[in-house]
Amino acid sequence: MRDIAIIGVPLDLGAGRRGVDMGPSAMRYAGLRERIAALGYRVRDLGNLAVPLAEQIEPPVADEPLRYLQPIVGVVRDLAQQVRDVISSNTLPIILGGDHSLSIGSVAGVAHNRRIGVIWLDAHGDYNTPETTPSGNIHGMGLAVLTGRGHPMLTGLIGRIPVLRPGDAALVGVRNLDDGERELLRTSGVRVFTMHDIDRRGMAAVMEEAILHVSAGTSGFHLSFDLDVLDPHEAPGVGTPVLGGITYREAHLAMELIAASGRLISLDLVEVNPILDTRNMTALLAVEFALSALGKTIY
Repeated sequence: MRDIAIIGVPLDLGAGRRGVDMGPSAMRYAGLRERIAALGYRVRDLGNLAVPLAEQIEPPVADEPLRYLQPIVGVVRDLAQQVRDVISSNTLPIILGGDHSLSIGSVAGVAHNRRIGVIWLDAHGDYNTPETTPSGNIHGMGLAVLTGRGHPMLTGLIGRIPVLRPGDAALVGVRNLDDGERELLRTSGVRVFTMHDIDRRGMAAVMEEAILHVSAGTSGFHLSFDLDVLDPHEAPGVGTPVLGGITYREAHLAMELIAASGRLISLDLVEVNPILDTRNMTALLAVEFALSALGKTIY
């Protein structure tokens, strides 16, 4: 059984609401390390990456197209290097967020010198660019950046553009797209499964197709799990909730199918915001889903 390394990234500079920087602590408090170890894995917690506080940085000017670009670039570059080091020791990294802009670094680290797939579980497309973003928040640009669209300081993070082939990505659970990113996604090559697809076809069929899609020709896939993919009645502790999301049981089924595929090579758990949560419910769910992705089953 593979070793696991936990990396916390208390980053909230890419989001529009504060508090998501406490997500790594909330998931640790929910027993992530101990419960993974109980499955038989050897687990190391590498602590938190150094992330500057917003109060330590010059605030962005009004209408800035990319808020906090320079400090976010520094954080994701450091994360990419740490993930690369973890992967090189044949260890599976679990990255705890923090806002979703951190996935630029985690995917870049996993994808160094190899072709990987990515499953992006999210209510949003995260496919905005500086030209389409309505907010300037980089957590809404991560998938676009990884597939070669966006500011060169982000797209060129590891010297290869794109980090991820668009055809090797699957976006699952999306139900809220900005107009500009909708048009970009339609021509991107990214495989998009909306909530309409899940409602009509069922989670099992959607995830089986997504797993096949991102596994073809790759060395495995990274899972980027934004907790806002769940319905906010299930997971209230997220910064950008959207009604009509997947259920608790659908999320577990998705994770169980990922575990059964044997193709998971790394995992992000992002956008857990304890300030907005109820009794740490969302962090507890994140831990449960991670366990399912690592092979925990009902029987």
